[in-house]
Amino acid sequence: MSDSAYTDFEFERRFLVRDLPAALLTEPAPALIVQSYFLAADGYGLRVRLQASQSSAVVGPTSDPLTVLADHEDEIDFCALTAKGPMVGGTRYEAERELDVHVGLEMVRRGGLRIVKNRYAVWLGADGWVVDVFGGANHPLVIAECERSGPVTDLQIPEFCTTEVTDDVRFSNDHLVHDPYSAWADAYASGLARTGPRFLEGFGRNVVDDGRGPRDED
Repeated sequence: MSDSAYTDFEFERRFLVRDLPAALLTEPAPALIVQSYFLAADGYGLRVRLQASQSSAVVGPTSDPLTVLADHEDEIDFCALTAKGPMVGGTRYEAERELDVHVGLEMVRRGGLRIVKNRYAVWLGADGWVVDVFGGANHPLVIAECERSGPVTDLQIPEFCTTEVTDDVRFSNDHLVHDPYSAWADAYASGLARTGPRFLEGFGRNVVDDGRGPRDED
């Protein structure tokens, strides 16, 4: 496989967040992201992403993607068209092409299934993390994600990560546009209370911080 082909994959692990860390809430201007999916089926996705690297928009349960976009259009500074394949073992095909922002704005206005969220960034231990806080029909979903240039192994998992959802397709954005989190959040919470959290094996050594310091996950 050529180096250029290798870059068309993303390697990540994703976690449901129980409480957003206070340190992240002090970030004055998280990124605003509006995504429109023109294809979202069976793990395959074709999306247009609009992003404001620093935005005054803070999304909530009543945030409509198009309304948020109209109110903060002048803050958008990046747009990309992305093709994705299904997630397999923490690895997913992803090919991205940057688009002109004005073209992307018009495409998102004209079609697709849309998601809106704020993205916070934080450096924890040896890794950079992003924390996505969803608005609209996917409120109050919060997902933390660690992404590397290769498989995400021997990960130190922060205390705020409730359980791992890397392999749970329900938490992928291309699934959430069809089946928003708010529709099944209570049922999921009940199931999690019964089964307890889980962290995937097969990624080396999981080190979970439970507030008393990092410890190996059995």
